[in-house]
Amino acid sequence: MTQTSEAAAALAEGSEPTHSPRINRAWFVAAVTFVTIVGAAAFRSLPGLLIDPLHQEFGWSRGTIGAAVSVNLALYGLTAPFAAALMDRFGIRRVVAVALTVIAVGSGLTVWMTAAWQLLLCWGLLVGLGSGSMALAFAATVTNRWFTTRRGLVSGILTAGSASGQLIFLPLLSWMVERYDWRPAAVTVALAALAVVPFVWLLLRDHPADVGLKPYGAADFVPKPAPVTGAARRTVGVLLSAVRTGPFWLLAGTFAICGASTNGLVQTHFVPAAHDHGLPVTTAASLLAVIGVFDVVGTIASGWFTDRFEPRRLLAVYYALRGLSLLFLPMLLGPAIHPPMIFFIVFYGLDWVATVPPTLALCREHYGEDSAIVFGWVLASHQIGAALVAYLGGVARDVFGTYDMVWYASGALCAAAALMALVIRRRPTAVVPALAV
Repeated sequence: MTQTSEAAAALAEGSEPTHSPRINRAWFVAAVTFVTIVGAAAFRSLPGLLIDPLHQEFGWSRGTIGAAVSVNLALYGLTAPFAAALMDRFGIRRVVAVALTVIAVGSGLTVWMTAAWQLLLCWGLLVGLGSGSMALAFAATVTNRWFTTRRGLVSGILTAGSASGQLIFLPLLSWMVERYDWRPAAVTVALAALAVVPFVWLLLRDHPADVGLKPYGAADFVPKPAPVTGAARRTVGVLLSAVRTGPFWLLAGTFAICGASTNGLVQTHFVPAAHDHGLPVTTAASLLAVIGVFDVVGTIASGWFTDRFEPRRLLAVYYALRGLSLLFLPMLLGPAIHPPMIFFIVFYGLDWVATVPPTLALCREHYGEDSAIVFGWVLASHQIGAALVAYLGGVARDVFGTYDMVWYASGALCAAAALMALVIRRRPTAVVPALAV
């Protein structure tokens, strides 16, 4: 009898399995989740590469294109808390498989678009809804269900998967856009999303109890909870409860600034901004990919730090350093790569989404079993901030002919976020539900 069969038999008898595999199944689930996030991250590499080609082919303003990106980013965030609740209702596997399919359909349909509203529909609405269900709330749900200890490290690794996807796809997509057209790049994104679906369906499991195992690091066996009905009602109810607390507003505010200074600004506008200064598109895209390399290192390290140091102080340091780097960026852009620019890329990459593990830890600390949904709402603020800057950055470029003011404003916002992080109060450990140590 296989280990899985033994586990199933143990569950049927209502008892724990007699033994566990040498390598805990939780790490295999984390690996599948990582690969899924990497495959789905292809769509996040494309918006910044589409601005100039769509402007040249269709004559759409950068503000119009930025509006479609804004819808995408906003839905990415607003869908996340509902997706976390849907995972409690229908299971992780079903929700993620459907989300990847929606991403593929939305990206694939863009190759036939001829009007700006079609860009809003395909890239803004469909890809936004699909990607929102693949957001960091997915990583939070997997981490909360499968791990009791090492949660900070695991959340850091899964968060880094998004950066790894950018690393893998960005140079390839930029090469396709520059050498051929933007359409092959859009098709590549669609195929990448579809390719991950079989991995999700065959290898991902919703809960350790499905295979008769305890969560990693847990002392006792945890039965699988019954499906939670009324996903939308629960999601809104958790929000209404969270908004009555001060930490929620501070976490949402800091994460909105995080989104504004990463996805909204650098990921969307760095390539066209660098191209404005004479840097080739492929070279600028490669620099973003290098940010992805160091983001992997920085995010995993941040997860390790989060298991050992006070999360709110980590956030304050991360935001302060990010704001400082953005203030110097306008002086570094030019027609060629030079050592100060390389230093910025490394520095910014280490800090890119290092904010996620400590933010997720603070959500767990203050909101316990509802932390994945609360984090989904906090992520919604992240994407609203990203959406605003994605749009306003394009408008600023149309009006002023430069991105300089946007860099400076984002640097100042990051300084404010550092102060907000320090204001978040600590909650006594004794009343924290299921807090990993």
